[in-house]
Amino acid sequence: MTLHEEMIALCLGAKEASLKIGLATKEERNSLLIAIADSIKQNYELIIEANKIDLSKAKENGIADAMLDRLMLNKDRIYAIADAICQIVTLPDPLEKCEISTRPNGLVIEKHAVPLGVVGMIYEARPNVTPDAATLCLKSGNAVVLRGGKEAINSNKCMVKIIGDTLEACGFDRRTVSLVENTTRDSANELMAMRGYIDVLIPRGGKGLIKNVVENSTVPVIETGAGNCHLYVDKTADIEMALNVALNAKCQRPSVCNAIETLLVHKDVANEFLPKFYELTRKFNLEFRGCADTCMILDGISLATDEDYNTEYDDYIVSVKVVNDVFEAVTHIRKYSTGHSEAIITNDKENADYFTKAIDSCALYVNASTRFTDGGEFGLGAEIGISTQKLHVRGPMGLEALTTHKYIIKGEGQTR
Repeated sequence: MTLHEEMIALCLGAKEASLKIGLATKEERNSLLIAIADSIKQNYELIIEANKIDLSKAKENGIADAMLDRLMLNKDRIYAIADAICQIVTLPDPLEKCEISTRPNGLVIEKHAVPLGVVGMIYEARPNVTPDAATLCLKSGNAVVLRGGKEAINSNKCMVKIIGDTLEACGFDRRTVSLVENTTRDSANELMAMRGYIDVLIPRGGKGLIKNVVENSTVPVIETGAGNCHLYVDKTADIEMALNVALNAKCQRPSVCNAIETLLVHKDVANEFLPKFYELTRKFNLEFRGCADTCMILDGISLATDEDYNTEYDDYIVSVKVVNDVFEAVTHIRKYSTGHSEAIITNDKENADYFTKAIDSCALYVNASTRFTDGGEFGLGAEIGISTQKLHVRGPMGLEALTTHKYIIKGEGQTR
């Protein structure tokens, strides 16, 4: 069987399986999720063993430490995945939403929330995406076809098998959650061509992956964000607050999309802020790449290039620029931002208002870290991605983002 034939069979299986999960009651779907969470906890040792194989191969291939952290699963992280699934169970059912209106001619028009159908996911080296995406899709009545990266293939295969076994034990088709085990670029290209089998495709990963899917998919795409995120320290900023927020936004977990990549600092506070921030980050060995003014303040750092300001590092590297005012900061962000998350630290309400109105990213923070751009932190439960487009959803994508609607019109013989 060719790869093309394999992909058609896989996606057709998901389409066939989508009917039963789409017709399942809220109670049936919630019971299924609880069973999956229990199975993941019970089998955490199997997941860890599979993950060790992925980590070993990643180290052999010279993957950076920050990316290894993104790939690594341990008992605490696996239990956190299971707990997040249980939190999804407690969320309102997205399929219960219904709006009813009656027309002057007596027609009753009902607008019902319904599943998208079959969701396709193309993502990279974060194995937690696998159970997050699967359970969000199941809760919202969708089947899902997952195509993860080669770095996490053993972890993904293990978790999808556990989920599949649980689906069968609960009376559902295991094909409701399917995994593309071929991790070559060819399999991603095939999935992008599965129009008619896949209803929507969601890419989640680096800028290159997302660009490839958006530009080449024949399946409708929800573009999730590469995260070239920024933090601007205004001249009125509380310096201690700015130091704390910047340290969290850059160094708490640099490999994730809501970590900042560029730090913009007002010229009036740069001489105070930058040396203090530099010292705070020494324990992380954070590499600085700065403008000419930054290089004069921080001796021995590299001069930043235009490419640096345009890069999502996902690593312990930060670009820095000293700016004259909030207007220059906003201009810089509008030029280089990927539309994900930006923050301003300020005590000037006018500057905060200008910052939040002039920048067109999906999440804008005033005196808080960009690390909060997350479905769980927004009260949406786990997320399937951060949408940086404007149609059909934007920002952290929870359950409602995985539904659409249909109209049911009830009459008594009306004609037009």
